Amino acid sequence: MSDGIHNRAAPAWIIAAASFGFAVVQLDVTVVNVALPQVGASLAAGTAALQWVVDGYTLSFAALLLSAGVLADRIGARRAYLLGFALFTLASIACGLAPGARQLVAARVAQGAGAALLVPASLAVLNHAFGNDAARRARAVGVWTAAGGVSIAAGPIVGAALLVALGWRSIFLVNLPVCALGAALSARHLPAARGAAPARGFDPLGQLLAIAALAGLTIAIIAAPSWPQAPAAVLAGAALALLGASLFVVAEARTPSPMLPLSFFRKRTFSVAMMFGLLFNLAYYGVMFVLSLYLQRAHGYSALRAGSAYLPLTATFIFSNLASAPLAIRYGAAVPMSAGATLAALGFALLTRLSADSSYARMLPAFALIPCGMGIAVPAMTATMLASVERRWGGTASGALNAARQAGGAIGVALFGALAAGGSAAIVHGLRAAAGLSVALLLAAALLAGLWLRGVRT
Repeated sequence: MSDGIHNRAAPAWIIAAASFGFAVVQLDVTVVNVALPQVGASLAAGTAALQWVVDGYTLSFAALLLSAGVLADRIGARRAYLLGFALFTLASIACGLAPGARQLVAARVAQGAGAALLVPASLAVLNHAFGNDAARRARAVGVWTAAGGVSIAAGPIVGAALLVALGWRSIFLVNLPVCALGAALSARHLPAARGAAPARGFDPLGQLLAIAALAGLTIAIIAAPSWPQAPAAVLAGAALALLGASLFVVAEARTPSPMLPLSFFRKRTFSVAMMFGLLFNLAYYGVMFVLSLYLQRAHGYSALRAGSAYLPLTATFIFSNLASAPLAIRYGAAVPMSAGATLAALGFALLTRLSADSSYARMLPAFALIPCGMGIAVPAMTATMLASVERRWGGTASGALNAARQAGGAIGVALFGALAAGGSAAIVHGLRAAAGLSVALLLAAALLAGLWLRGVRT
């Protein structure tokens, strides 16, 4: 079944239900960061293992998003969405009960698979419900993105509060009632899918090749600091990434039912949105990983104080996300995307000036500018992507966009985490280097959107 949604439910409830799943997924991305030191101490896990606690989730999430998008288009977004809640719940239980680092990483991989089902299905719901009205779709995507943005910002403070009260396992077990509420809300208010399914399969070969390419790239980056002692891991990872990516392109060009039609990349809006999302997530999630280490290990913050430090991000995310749609409707996609990337780049530039004894007041402007830029840029980027394909391909397109974004996040954590490996001095140096690289990445994203999306409407 495809997802020709009959919009009988109140639009507000559809948006709320679709936004709920995205918020849960995003919350679990950042809620873990503040718990990393406690997880490491409890499970005797080093920096590399902690990176995989983060990257195991994002790697699985990114690699499975394409197939999850195809599934949402075939069986209907509502069914895929509810299935995602079920899998996310079971994986969260496994995370909370994990006896060691390896088990925790494996459970995080399963959790990423559940997240992969939730995100494209939630966007497919919005695309089908509001696809006939570009302005309403842009506003709905703005609210959807705002929900995720608030969750990203709230994650550290929620995680810190749970750590202090109940310990690190509670940050996973708290997902049980949250997912139950989200599933109930969706079952009640999301319309059932109707219509004929597109005649295409799940492309297992393409999926395996995508997983191989992304896993190889992440392994190579994580192993890069050990190059002089163990070059084999770096070379093997790079070879796997190159071979997997090359064969993926060949396989998708030849299969009659590709999970990601290569013709999509001939669409300027599709390709620009993909690259923009990858660059933005690489910068943001990579720096957030290092920033958590900086606040707690180099700056001496407690877990609760580190979580509280991110609180200004929440309000900024709300207002900037809601401001994105009016800007995109009036001026086109290029203006909010370029302006947002430039604002975020300015925020990252301020982080390059931090030292081990920098005051919180010195951090605050960056903590306001970075989410403000993201909030303005990301809804316009998402609406542009959805507008670039037919509605029946909404799940696949949203899966591709979010795969690119999560791949960027995984690469960012691996790359910037390697820069910050070591003691306090190395963490401060790594934060400055990561922030400087992020400035360059976001200015490139701003230029890309400004040059190639001029005049494009969402």
